Amino acid sequence: MTGPVRVGIVGTGGIAQVHARALNSLGDRVVIAGACDIDESRVRAFQQEWGVEEGFGGIEELLDGVELDLVHLCSPPGLHKEQALAALGRGVHVLSEKPPALSLAELDEIDAAQRASGAYFATVSQHRFGGRAEWLRARIADGSLGRPLTAVCNTLWYRPDSYFEVPWRGNWQIEGGGPTMGHGIHQMDTMLSILGPWSEVVAAAARNARPVLTEDLSHAIVTLENGVLVSVVNSLLSPKETSYLRFDFEFATVELEHLYGYSDDNWSITPAPGHEDDVAAAWSLGPHGRGSGHGAQFAAVLDALEAGRPLPVELPSARSTLELIAGIYASAFTGARVRPGDIGPDSPFYASMEGSGAPWGERVAHPA
Repeated sequence: MTGPVRVGIVGTGGIAQVHARALNSLGDRVVIAGACDIDESRVRAFQQEWGVEEGFGGIEELLDGVELDLVHLCSPPGLHKEQALAALGRGVHVLSEKPPALSLAELDEIDAAQRASGAYFATVSQHRFGGRAEWLRARIADGSLGRPLTAVCNTLWYRPDSYFEVPWRGNWQIEGGGPTMGHGIHQMDTMLSILGPWSEVVAAAARNARPVLTEDLSHAIVTLENGVLVSVVNSLLSPKETSYLRFDFEFATVELEHLYGYSDDNWSITPAPGHEDDVAAAWSLGPHGRGSGHGAQFAAVLDALEAGRPLPVELPSARSTLELIAGIYASAFTGARVRPGDIGPDSPFYASMEGSGAPWGERVAHPA
């Protein structure tokens, strides 16, 4: 690929602003060639703010009207599958915000379209690309912290009732799920990218306070293939908000505490007694100094495009995270222990995270 990568932005709401800012930071390697949104005033405002010449009402018009190398899906999750299929069908690469699809069935349909088109589909997983996350993967590989033994993966956020007045939030058909699907996916994806694949999950979920069809709280115990046990909490009911990952190794505890993005300052390490010097030496190693913003992943995507490689994060890796989420719902709603491969086309949780149905039934009305 020669010249700047030509990007189209699909959906021009809040997350599109984050994408545009990160893309602009990459200089002349990339140009935002067009954008689309069903809200005409919003796409016009986006064009004006970011100097985008072409604006349209939908992705088909965008694909017809502008030559593109890559589209960024910044739309509600319920639209991702059809938009991805439209772009892949034209041979245009796709980078989708999380969750990439509402279900494993949808993601497998995207995978089939990707294979048929020769274009690549990737998922935004920006927390994988921060320097300390890469550092921790390297330390696991070289064994300098000892074996990983246990971990904590918490997304403790707060969303008031008013947050769910936006029609697509809090329902299965458009958002795909509650905090397990739409919020905790960030931390769970980062955890799996560091510690490796999962082998079993047992979970519980509840709708304790919010006027939604989905859960507003879930807890899970996840067993990884390497034997590590991970405690996972996903909440939208927590006034003291935090995103918290803790990794306990033989020789040290590594912690990450932030909210929506981290820098080096959000990481800390505590050595086990007798291992202070070795742990300090490991802590001083790179890579570090790069935070977890979208720009780090977008730079890696451009590197891959320029080299003709699959885009990060590739679909099989994103599918593992989505399969864990489906497993949490399946375990919470049926009481079963769920393993990878259990949720296939014959499972109700393959086509929808709601699966066989949430035990709390109907929607709670918004308070007057």
